[in-house]
Amino acid sequence: MAIGILFVCTGNICRSPTAAGVFRAMAAKAGMEQEFVVDSAGTFDGHVGQPASFLAIETARLRGYDITGHRAKLLTIELLKRFDLPVAMDRTHLAALRWMAPRDRQDLPTLLMQFAPQLGVDEVPDPFGGSSRDYDQAMDLVEAGCKALLDGFRSEFKAARSG
Repeated sequence: MAIGILFVCTGNICRSPTAAGVFRAMAAKAGMEQEFVVDSAGTFDGHVGQPASFLAIETARLRGYDITGHRAKLLTIELLKRFDLPVAMDRTHLAALRWMAPRDRQDLPTLLMQFAPQLGVDEVPDPFGGSSRDYDQAMDLVEAGCKALLDGFRSEFKAARSG
């Protein structure tokens, strides 16, 4: 059974669709795409139905990721219940995820950057309205967090198969 990972940010047009696209591509490159169901959502409904922002799409494209098919969606309790691991881009999203989660799942949501503690960064800053440099910096963090998250799963799968 595939593991469901839901990336969450504010409007679902920058950080979370980028993280979903990066994680999907990394899992595919590792031959693990069948192990995961990956999606993203936002805590703000103002962009529902819109594609990712132009700079998010362009930054992803320049690094070899395709997020052009993304359309923003609102985080709902029903959506949250369908995923095993809700992953927040910052503390406000983490708080929303924990508030919305069923009582027995309130400890599941986590920050993406908790998977890459060596960077000393807790949050992926919101690049929306910023420059391409802001999007590049957010992408650097997203790539590091997604790589560490995938590496953690890879280790777990390897241990499960050998033991």
